[in-house]
Amino acid sequence: MLISAAVVVYVADQLAKAWALAHLQPDVPQDLLGPVLRLDLTRNPGAAFSIATSATWVLTLIAAAVVVVIIVTSRRLGSLGWAWALGLLLGGSLGNLTDRMIRPPGVGRGHVVDFLMLPHWPIFNVADSAIVSAAVLIGLLAVRGISIDGSRTQPHAPKHEAGAHTDA
Repeated sequence: MLISAAVVVYVADQLAKAWALAHLQPDVPQDLLGPVLRLDLTRNPGAAFSIATSATWVLTLIAAAVVVVIIVTSRRLGSLGWAWALGLLLGGSLGNLTDRMIRPPGVGRGHVVDFLMLPHWPIFNVADSAIVSAAVLIGLLAVRGISIDGSRTQPHAPKHEAGAHTDA
């Protein structure tokens, strides 16, 4: 499931970016669903919310490290939820890492193609959506106590001190 999710996200992201580059003009927004969802082509040298715009190469290294950690971690997978989450994260990370490697201004410094815009939210792409979805899913799995290997953590019962009395 991890590989399937990653491939679907990666292919969808790259096809969507190719379409955006072929059909949209930079900084010329177009309504897709009225003001709710607009298309607005931009190239982002930074991370989410345009953080670290002058450290693109650092973001490239971080994305590469995320990919390696996911691959190593996947050996312990025993949970379908975690497989989905890591697949979404892997596909999204590879999608944006591809931009950083092949897009101008150069290898390891390429700007990520963003083109989806919601009201009061930074412009993003399919890879970003997958990464955020993965983060939400990972949070839900953690709250439910589901480990990567599929085991569940047991809630801890409160300990009573020796000799303490409890009201019945």
